[in-house]
Amino acid sequence: MDIKPVFADLHIHSKYSRATSKNLDLESLEKWARIKGIDLLGTGDFTHPVWIEELRKNLAEKNGILYSKTGFKFLLTGEISLIYTQARGRSVHLVLLAPSFEVVDKINDYFDKKKLRRDYDGRPIFGIPAEKFVEDMKAISDDIEIIPAHVWTPYFGVFGSESGFDSLKEAFGSQLHNIHAIETGMSSDPEMNWHIKELNDKTIVSFSDSHSFWPWRLGREATIFTKADAYKDIIDAIRENKILGTVETDPAYGKYHWDGHRACNFSSSPQETKKLGGICPVCHKPLVIGVENRVEELTNQPTEGNKNRKKYWKMLPLSEIISVVYSTGMISKKAWNVYNGLIEKFGNEFNILLNVSREELLKEKVDLLLVEQILLNRQGKIKVIPGYDGEYGKAVLNEDQKKLF
Repeated sequence: MDIKPVFADLHIHSKYSRATSKNLDLESLEKWARIKGIDLLGTGDFTHPVWIEELRKNLAEKNGILYSKTGFKFLLTGEISLIYTQARGRSVHLVLLAPSFEVVDKINDYFDKKKLRRDYDGRPIFGIPAEKFVEDMKAISDDIEIIPAHVWTPYFGVFGSESGFDSLKEAFGSQLHNIHAIETGMSSDPEMNWHIKELNDKTIVSFSDSHSFWPWRLGREATIFTKADAYKDIIDAIRENKILGTVETDPAYGKYHWDGHRACNFSSSPQETKKLGGICPVCHKPLVIGVENRVEELTNQPTEGNKNRKKYWKMLPLSEIISVVYSTGMISKKAWNVYNGLIEKFGNEFNILLNVSREELLKEKVDLLLVEQILLNRQGKIKVIPGYDGEYGKAVLNEDQKKLF
């Protein structure tokens, strides 16, 4: 890259969201974002009354960017869940970006006037139709950005098999023009989204949806901007499709890439699912249809039809690579020793994943097999057994690599 890229992860959660670490505070987020190589981090959960006060107390606002005491940058973000009936059951998750505490206060006041609770979860659930919600947010401020989250996941992605929608138009109606971007989610990558005509004029972004600060979660997917000195820099890049690109995990690594039943320990490719008539051979109930299958179902153009394609880097988190090479858990002492040693030598994880050369790695006496896996990972060539029905995919060494080790 000719310019210094800005790595941003704008979809995360705080300790006030369900199923998150109670240590997920600003200090931990900043520490691990720096280790990961993230330059701009979403705050997450700005609808939560306690978290927003912690943000207000500890971060200084300037031009829509929030700064910690050490100068690390945050952006006001949140995720909401809309579940409602519109001819049939509908469900969608949306990521919200906001330009100031003042605007966030207006958003939260909007919910409060409707007597909708915000205090029970960092990602609250509201029964507001998506079209109406976007219209109401734009009435508060045109600077609010609404991004459909992890658009292909079965239950709450706008294209998901269980969401009730088959298109953005169906979900957002007259407000479709106010949807400028979509988030890929871990189980899809930009190329899969290039098959959908409706996305030809939308920016494709990626964020982690992290529920912890650990480096195999935070920043596992990210969007790369040219600058982040003001909120306007981020919004203009999203609305005008001027991002540099995205960091993606292999879609097979995602929790919903293939079809299957976790309880039955069964998964299947779209082709196999068709042969099965969509029925699980173990419990004889309908399979949860995953992302790859759903993309095939909704595909309506070749990838060349999308002329606004941006570069993306497909790779797994460094901790995952270390875990596979040494046949150890990502939280094991061995994995941490290797990870910390690499960070000490090369600065941050994104630098290791994207930039450090084979010669530099070998010069620092990094194990040859680990060097090979880091370089293969950079090329998106790590083998992954697909995830399904809430189970992450699993990275593996192929047989000839195992023999080398």
